[in-house]
Amino acid sequence: MFFRNKKILIIGGTGTIGKNIAKHILQEDPEVIKIFSRDEYKQFELQNEVNGNSKLSYLIGDVRDYDRVLSAMEDIDYVFHTAAMKHVSFCEYNPFEAVLTNVIGTYNVIRAAKQQNVKKVVFTSTDKAISPTNNYGATKLSAEKLVSSAEYSKGSGKTIFSTVRFGNVMGSRGSVIPLFVKQVREGKAVSVTDLSMTRFMMTLEQATILTIKSLQISKGGETFILKMPVIKLKDLAEVVVEETRKKYGIDPSAVDIVEVGLKPGEKKYEELMTYDESLSAYELPNLYIVPSPFASRKTYKKASRPKPGTYSSEGAIPLTKEQVRKLTNEQNLI
Repeated sequence: MFFRNKKILIIGGTGTIGKNIAKHILQEDPEVIKIFSRDEYKQFELQNEVNGNSKLSYLIGDVRDYDRVLSAMEDIDYVFHTAAMKHVSFCEYNPFEAVLTNVIGTYNVIRAAKQQNVKKVVFTSTDKAISPTNNYGATKLSAEKLVSSAEYSKGSGKTIFSTVRFGNVMGSRGSVIPLFVKQVREGKAVSVTDLSMTRFMMTLEQATILTIKSLQISKGGETFILKMPVIKLKDLAEVVVEETRKKYGIDPSAVDIVEVGLKPGEKKYEELMTYDESLSAYELPNLYIVPSPFASRKTYKKASRPKPGTYSSEGAIPLTKEQVRKLTNEQNLI
């Protein structure tokens, strides 16, 4: 087993992805998993979720604080960097705060990992980093560049850095499905930014497994991109309304779906890979691998070269409404 007797640090370890990574890795009998985050209450909640498992230790700290990150990485084998400011509108209204967490924080992780001779680091990014129209995407793009260039700037260092690029994780904290359910249960209109909007969607399990697998197979500087379905926001909203009504016995006539317009910085569609990236990418059955422009050419087992093109949710064939319904029910999201 890959993580057996290893020491792992999960930065942002009380977030949706971080917690699930910890629960997966616990099954492989690691020596220790250190949970690093700012919120003591969320750490307390996680401690209760895992019944006080002695393999987990808890570190209060902020990724913006280099010295704290450096001490947290002492004697660590593998690092998962999942901490971020993630909400588009909050990053728009607090742009430098997003820079401090998403850019400076990532730089701190890279510096500390090199200093402490960590074996591997994987950074979690977003589809919003491609052709960004908002500050969140711009900070994540900058962080991606820092990670890929670390392969060039690490000199004789042995640490391997890589990035995972996500779409939207269904049911994660702050995502639209819990919001829609809450609005229906409270008898409010369901507020949708734009009914024609499309998004890449992945399950929490897919996001977790992709992140862990990417760390395992990374060779230096790559960006890993999961192939994932596209969902129309209109279909998702309708399914959540219908299934929530059914589950809680709510009068169908009591629920409206209202378009409220795009928030500052929001896009109607998302991209996961640019045309230029596709020219150098490799393809595996479930994911694409974009190598670092700074790293020597690597080969990947059973990988082929994809057809050049932009990997975009615009114009892609979305899941049918019934497929969306099946997915939300399978994931117990309502």
